[in-house]
Order: sequence, then C-alpha cells, then structure tokens
Amino acid sequence: MTRLDIPAPTTVEIVPFTEQHMPGALALSQAEGWPHRHEDWALSLSVSQGVAAVGDGRVLGTALCSLHGPVATLNLIIVDAAMRGRGLGRQMMQRVIELAGDREMRLAATEEGKPLYRKLGFRDYDQIVQLQGVATAARPKQVVHAGAVDTGILAGMDSDASGMERAALLARIASNGVTLSTDGGFALLRSFGRGHVLGPVVARDATAARSLFAAGATRMAGQFLRIDVFESHGLAPYVESLGLSMVVGCTAMVHSPRQRPASNYQTHALVSQALG
Repeated sequence: MTRLDIPAPTTVEIVPFTEQHMPGALALSQAEGWPHRHEDWALSLSVSQGVAAVGDGRVLGTALCSLHGPVATLNLIIVDAAMRGRGLGRQMMQRVIELAGDREMRLAATEEGKPLYRKLGFRDYDQIVQLQGVATAARPKQVVHAGAVDTGILAGMDSDASGMERAALLARIASNGVTLSTDGGFALLRSFGRGHVLGPVVARDATAARSLFAAGATRMAGQFLRIDVFESHGLAPYVESLGLSMVVGCTAMVHSPRQRPASNYQTHALVSQALG
C-alpha cells in the first residue's frame, strides 16, 4: 500500500514540532526523494521551531522556522501527497510565519511551492543551483588550510555575507566536520544525505571562493559531494569542472527584506537550502 492508498484522516491537528515527530517527518522527506537523514533533520531542528500536521497518529505535514537573529529561514515544508490541495500547506506556512515574527524571511521554493509563497507575499531574488556528483581533485589558486578556526571569526564573516547570526549553527557543523580556511574566506565540509556537502562557502572574492571549492573537492576526490550555489555569482560552471553536475534547482525567495550594510564578503555556497 502506498501513501496515496491510505485513507485521509477525518481530523488533522497542527501542533508544535517535537522530537517525537522526527520518524514521521523523515518518512515524509524520503517519500519526496529527499536525501535527508535523521542527523540532517536534527541539524535544522537544533536552530528551529516548527509545526507538524498530525492525523490518525501519522505525521501528514511539516514546516520549520529556523531563527538566525534578524533573519528566519522557512524550510522542510512538506505535505503528504494524499493531503495536498486541502489548504494544509497554507495553514502550516501561516503558523511558521507567525513564529518568524518581524524578521526577514527567506526560503528555497520548488516550482510547485512558488504559487503559494507568492500569495503569502514572498518574491524571487535569485536561483539556487544544486550541484552534486563524484568529486575530482583540483589545485587551489591560493593556499587553503584544513583545521580548527575560531568559530567567532567564522560567524563574523558569515554574518557580514548573509545578514544572519549563526554562530551556534556554525560551531555545531564545525565540531562534526572539517573547516577549510584561506585568505579572505572559509568553508565547512560535513556529512549530509548520500555523502558530504560543502557549505557555507563565504569569501571576499571569486578567487578565494574557487580555492575553497577546489580544496573541498580535492579532499572529497572519488566520493559523493554536493554544493548549492547562487546562480547570480556565476560560479556554477567552475563547480561543474570539479566533477559535479547540475540537478533540479530551486528559487530563493524573500519576504520583508531588510537593508544591510555593504560587505566585502559574499555567501558563495549555502549551508543547505533549508538553512541558507
């Protein structure tokens, strides 16, 4: 019996997302073909609040609001295939928008989700290009070091680039992964899904960013690697040269954007589509 064959419950309740909803949430993401493991959900939940739609003891939908100081990223928004078209997605979105308060809100939208998000006041601001595959080695143009770096320094560069306050998140990733640093930037490499993900990649210029991409790919040579980049930065072709291929991307959308001071740093690759 598939999920579509299971009768829809007569009553659905939207409740705060807790650890007990993780197995059902993981099953939902797996049904969508997403690569997330329990550990990947847990990383998002460590900096998030959220809701779960529950009926007949089953998790039928999820939506998280990750709080990064003045910015919130809305993510892991899933509705069980058998429950679509009933307004459940809108109800969950309205709840996590409330959780975001007066923060700027960002999300990564699929083509299916964009109509709803636009009705809720979100607008497009970039495309996110997802690249993945078996990485090949490349020589960085500038020296890249692998090893611990003061996460306060990393968080400062990340905040300048993104406008988000993510010191605790970056420290958690760094403690379980590898930190790559170079003059004018850094990158974090960690386990995710089918293999590893390189992100964020934060750098002052394209040369530093390419060097961090090359170092990450070299470290992962012969293994599965994923990198999510903004299309507007023009670095996707370089990432492709490291053995990775483009797969279906998504649209970066924003609601209530805030003006930020000019910065020399840019986010060249995301922590994840969920966390920006």
